[in-house]
Amino acid sequence: MRAKTVRTGLLTALAIVLALAWAFPVYWMVNSSLLPNVALQSTTPTFLPFGGSFDNFRAVISDPGFLSAIGISLAVTLTTVAAALFIAFLGALAISRFRFRGRRSFILALLLIQMLPAEGLFIAQYKMMSSLGLLNNVIGLAILYTAAVVPFTVWMLRGFVAGVPVELEEAAMVDGLSRTQAFLRITFPLLAPGLVASGVYAFLQAWNEFTVALVVMTEQQARTLPLWLRGFVQASATRETDWGQVMAASTLVAVPVIIFFLVVQGRMSSGLVGGAVKG
Repeated sequence: MRAKTVRTGLLTALAIVLALAWAFPVYWMVNSSLLPNVALQSTTPTFLPFGGSFDNFRAVISDPGFLSAIGISLAVTLTTVAAALFIAFLGALAISRFRFRGRRSFILALLLIQMLPAEGLFIAQYKMMSSLGLLNNVIGLAILYTAAVVPFTVWMLRGFVAGVPVELEEAAMVDGLSRTQAFLRITFPLLAPGLVASGVYAFLQAWNEFTVALVVMTEQQARTLPLWLRGFVQASATRETDWGQVMAASTLVAVPVIIFFLVVQGRMSSGLVGGAVKG
């Protein structure tokens, strides 16, 4: 028992150290966002923002492109999440509940698509969006993001669907429910954690994506937040990089992600465990 207690204590201490190492860059970003540029350029690091202010945040928010960029990012991200979950959910149901010709090839294709480098598709994506008149368009960018996210999301949801026994639906149908009613009342609620976990993946991919947006959203007024942040850093570099404002901008970009995680963290935890089912 004593050896077990010592081992548990050591593992707990190691976990705390690793957690602090992981959280420190985030803390340093927030801490730097509250300090003036003079303090950040000092050779002596400032670990606590005593005497700091929200001036950097006010400077970032006053930038005319910030509100436009956050609106575009939210629109693209929410559209991508909704479309990806809808398409991937139907695809996961099809390959988990039905046996059809080409099923194995379809599953294999989902894995192979993930191996394609995104950079190799840029020219084709640009020409396609240009021919459709969807350059610098929220819908056009959301279509590209959805296409990129759906394969892995289908694969992810497949495990959740396969983990719900089909016998539950059959028992509900014996009790008088139709197939659709049995699915909506019995199966769908059990898949909620999987949908949340898949939604988190789609949200992060769409919110943080940079390279595809750089190719498709070429106009300044159509920039997403990552593109706006790059432009904000470049604007600072023309005079002297104001790291306080850069860190404040980075913090504001991360805030929606943090809020999203706080809202779905309970469902996400159960979803990540529930997805580890062999289907």
